[in-house]
Amino acid sequence: MLTKERKQAIIQDYGASPEDSGSVEVQVALLTARITELTEHMRHNHKDFGCQRGLLTLVGERRRKLAYLSREDIGRYRALIARLGLRR
Repeated sequence: MLTKERKQAIIQDYGASPEDSGSVEVQVALLTARITELTEHMRHNHKDFGCQRGLLTLVGERRRKLAYLSREDIGRYRALIARLGLRR
C-alpha cells in the first residue's frame, strides 16, 4: 500500500499545486506507483489471482487516462511518459 507520505510526495511532484490531486498527471503517477507495488507483489505471489485481476484493472485505468491525455494535450502526455519512464 502507498503510505500517506508517499502519496503526498507524488502529489507535490506531479501536481500544479500541493493540493492538486485531481489532475491527470497526478492520477497517472499514483496509479503507476500502485502498479509498481502490485507487480513486485505478483513476482513473489504468482498464484494471487485476486491481486492479478486488480493489477489488470489498474493498468487499464492508467491506459485510459493516458489515452485521454494524449488526445487533449500531446505535449503534457509526452512529458509525463518521459518523466515516469513508461514505454509507449
